[in-house]
Amino acid sequence: MIEVRDISVQFGSQVLYEHVNLKFTDGNCYGLIGANGAGKSTFLKVLSKELEPNTGQVIIPENETLYMLNQDQFAYDNYTVLNAVMVGNEELFKIMEAKNELYAKADFSEEDGILAGELEARFAEMDGWNAETDAAVLLDGLGVPVDLHYSMMSELSGGDKVKVLLAQSLFGKPNTLLLDEPTNNLDVKAIAWLEEFIINYKNTVIVVSHDRHFLNKVCTHIADVDFGDIKIFAGNYDFWYETSQLISRQMKDQNKKKEDKIKELEEFIARFSANASKSKQATSRKKTLDKIELDDLKPSKRKYPFIEFKSDRESGKSILFVDGISKKTDDTEINNVSFTMIQGDKILLMGDPLKTSLILDIINGEVEPDSGTLSLGQTVKKSYIPRDNRKYFEGNDSIISWLSDYTDIDDQAYIRGFLGRMLFSGEEPLKAVNVLSGGEKARCMMSKTMLEGPNLLLLDDPTNHLDLESIQSLNNSLKDFAGEIVLVCSDRQFVDSVANRIIDLKADGTIVDRRTTYNDYLASEYGIEE
Repeated sequence: MIEVRDISVQFGSQVLYEHVNLKFTDGNCYGLIGANGAGKSTFLKVLSKELEPNTGQVIIPENETLYMLNQDQFAYDNYTVLNAVMVGNEELFKIMEAKNELYAKADFSEEDGILAGELEARFAEMDGWNAETDAAVLLDGLGVPVDLHYSMMSELSGGDKVKVLLAQSLFGKPNTLLLDEPTNNLDVKAIAWLEEFIINYKNTVIVVSHDRHFLNKVCTHIADVDFGDIKIFAGNYDFWYETSQLISRQMKDQNKKKEDKIKELEEFIARFSANASKSKQATSRKKTLDKIELDDLKPSKRKYPFIEFKSDRESGKSILFVDGISKKTDDTEINNVSFTMIQGDKILLMGDPLKTSLILDIINGEVEPDSGTLSLGQTVKKSYIPRDNRKYFEGNDSIISWLSDYTDIDDQAYIRGFLGRMLFSGEEPLKAVNVLSGGEKARCMMSKTMLEGPNLLLLDDPTNHLDLESIQSLNNSLKDFAGEIVLVCSDRQFVDSVANRIIDLKADGTIVDRRTTYNDYLASEYGIEE
């Protein structure tokens, strides 16, 4: 169990939350949610005591351990993969290192022998002889192959490093496990394995994630960061969302009734206060009016951007023809990829992110294939939102100037209004694009695509850097989009509601192309049930 008492966090004039009192108990998984900038990751740092709050304290019993998922992919580059995992149990790893240093000494003394015996006893008590096996089991479950277990961390890809760091956080089986976006860069099999691990975890888990399916699958409670407070609700994300919407509607309905009553009383007072025969009633109703108070409906920090993709024209019957394209780069290789896209297709590309990104780059015309052909229908107008959008934001133009370059609309008021709907309010449209956050850049790219009016969307990990509210808005817009889509995304709920065709680039080089929903494909091809 972990407890927070009277926690307040403030940066300058910005107050994230004040006087928070919570208890997180064993056997439960808490999903920490809130708008971007609400302070979710900051709260995890407070819990791990990496950050000192302005007021209050975090209470962790002496016999309990807490571990936070490390986000620094380069922190263990000098370790082997297995050792990087075993660092997750710091005491055990120190004993292992101390033993190795003793046994490596050329002048091994009697005192060294006594110390070695003590270390061996403690090592056995901590089940150290099974440590490598336990670490290997975690790595295997997350999809890190055995032939990489003795490699150096520096030799691994970014995706495999994330898996190793996740295995590290799980290895010591801490009483409280803090996970900040643990599904980022994980493939669907690794996510499914992690879901089962957390469901069966007997201790406390507190997780920040923008993956709604993941939150629904693993969470027993939701810790909502909003209104300058953090409140815990029983149930998963969907249950919290439906409940919060219901409560909000009820409060608004209740206030509407009070507003109607106030209006009625005010009209009566205005009409009859000067009438002697009615003055008594008017005075009575004035007293009633004074007693009516509207509930304090605090403005939530949650804001939903207005995302709507509309095509300037229909795409026609001929959309996209990919015939035997192959390409080898310094980072990856694709071979003999073929498919034909027809009207109404919303395709999910599955597989190695480097390969799927390369295919989208080729479709967009940014990369030429080594062999094979690709053609687009004459009426097709495409727009691309890449995984890595840095090259779009290298200049110091303002957001409004940057966006104006992607449209023929020469109306600054219109562009500013458009940006307002995408949550760039006040003076924010005047910010330089090269200082924007990841979430702001993502909203800029969606704004660009909306103004372009495409009928073919090419989307590479479009939910990256978005908060849950923006993901929900994007999800709804893609479900309603009348054109065609080629999509790369690991958000299961998002993909299942959008894609109607799956193209899976297998690790062995084979390609599966099937018209089906994402959930049905996972169940039939990988045995991963909803």
